[in-house]
Amino acid sequence: MGIKLIFDAFWRTMNSFTRRSGGMAYAHDSKSCAARLVGSSPTSGTNIRTEMTTKIIVILGPTASGKSNLAVDIALQHNGEVISADSRQIYKGLDIGTGKITHEEMKGITHHLLDIRNPNETYSVAEWVHDATEAINSIASRGKIPIICGGTGFYISALVDGISLPDVPRNEELRKELEKLSPEVLFQKLTALDPQRAAIIDPQNKRRLERAIEIATEIGKVPEISARPNPEFEFLQIGITTPDTELRQRINTRLVTRIQQGLIDEARELHTNGLSFERMRALGLEYRYLADLLEGILTESQFQEILATKIWQYARRQKAWFKRDSRIQWIRKSDTKDIDMMIKKFL
Repeated sequence: MGIKLIFDAFWRTMNSFTRRSGGMAYAHDSKSCAARLVGSSPTSGTNIRTEMTTKIIVILGPTASGKSNLAVDIALQHNGEVISADSRQIYKGLDIGTGKITHEEMKGITHHLLDIRNPNETYSVAEWVHDATEAINSIASRGKIPIICGGTGFYISALVDGISLPDVPRNEELRKELEKLSPEVLFQKLTALDPQRAAIIDPQNKRRLERAIEIATEIGKVPEISARPNPEFEFLQIGITTPDTELRQRINTRLVTRIQQGLIDEARELHTNGLSFERMRALGLEYRYLADLLEGILTESQFQEILATKIWQYARRQKAWFKRDSRIQWIRKSDTKDIDMMIKKFL
C-alpha cells in the first residue's frame, strides 16, 4: 500500500471520530491519570475550566517553524504553562540536537515533560499521553491554561483523539533478530504488518520501527485504531504555516548555528558518558548522523550536507501528517493579532 493511501485511510478514520464527537477533539481517558479537578478558575479571570471541560491550546507544525517561542508568548499573555510534545526532548542531554528551549528562552514560563528520561531509557507514546494528561490536570487545577507544544504528530494525535494503544511487553528474542535488519527492511516489514503505524513513523528510526513491529507481531494482526474521547478536554489546535523556501532556509541556517553552538561536542560528550553509537543512531535524525560522524563514516562537510537534507525531508513528513487533520487552524507565526483573537474566542 502506498504512503498516500495509508495517510488517507488513517485520516478517514480520524475524521469519523471527529464527526462522532460533534466536531470537537478530545484527549485520552486513562484510569491511571490524575483525578479530574473541576471548578478551578485562573488567576487572570479567564474561564479555562467549565464544569465539564478543560480548554487546551496546541501549538504544532514542522521543525524550525518557531513553535517554542510562540508557545511561550501565548503562555505569557494568557496565564499558561507549556507541555512539550517532542519525543526526543524528553531525554536529558539531548539539548542542542533537538533544539530544546533554554531556561532564558522560557522567560519564566513553567515547561513540562522536558529532561524526564536518560537517553538510554525508552519512552512510549502511551507513557507520554499518561504524563501529559497528568500535567494538564495539574496546570488546570492551578487555574492556568495547558499549552501543548511540539512536532511529534503521533503524540499529539494520541492525546487529542484519545487513541487507545496496546500495552505490549518487550520481546527480547524478536528484537535480537530485528537489530540485524536495515531500516529499509524494517520499514517494509512494518508496512506489511501495520500500514497505519508505518504512515506516521520515521522510516530511518530503527528503535521505533522495531517497537512497532514488536507490537504488531504480538497482536497478530494489523491493529485497528480505536479512540475513547474524553469529554473533559477541549482543544484548539494552531498550526504554524511557513512557505517551503523560507522553512528550508531556516533549517539550513539553524543547523549551521547549532554546529557552532557545540552540536558535535554534545554528541561526543553523550558517548563519553555511556551512550553507545547504536543507541545514538536509534534516537534518530541528528543523532543518527552524529554517530556516523564520530565513527569516521562521514566527514563534517558530508554530515552537514546530508543532515540538512534529512531534516528538510522530516519537516515535509510532519507537514503531510498535520495537513490531514482538518481541525487544525493554520496561520503564520507573524500574524500575532489573529492568533490572539483566535485564542480569546476559544477561551
